[in-house]
Amino acid sequence: VQLEESGGGLVQPGESLRLSCSCTASGNTFSTYTMSWYRQAPGKGRELVSSVFSPIGTLDYADSVKGRFTISRENGRNTVYLQMNSLKPEDTAVYYCAASTSAWALPTYWGQGTQVTVSS
Repeated sequence: VQLEESGGGLVQPGESLRLSCSCTASGNTFSTYTMSWYRQAPGKGRELVSSVFSPIGTLDYADSVKGRFTISRENGRNTVYLQMNSLKPEDTAVYYCAASTSAWALPTYWGQGTQVTVSS
């Protein structure tokens, strides 16, 4: 199983970005994964940003992004998204997509990451 992120870039504070993560698992398998976005800022540890749990679709967010970020998935496209609005300089990080084979398990699969830089 491979995960590939896209959509990162350089934006100014207050702007938006949408990250995408495509998964090579079969459609039925992808729908069983809990999908998450993590991020790692320079000099810091990896932080869980958001998850969409399978099978019931419960969403979870870090307090630092609640109200600004939205996670969603499109099982027909084997893709998970992270819509990021009102971006702040402290959101600057490498963002990673991750897949867990059960709801509360640590991720089994990781993407390579995409850089998000928020700067004026």
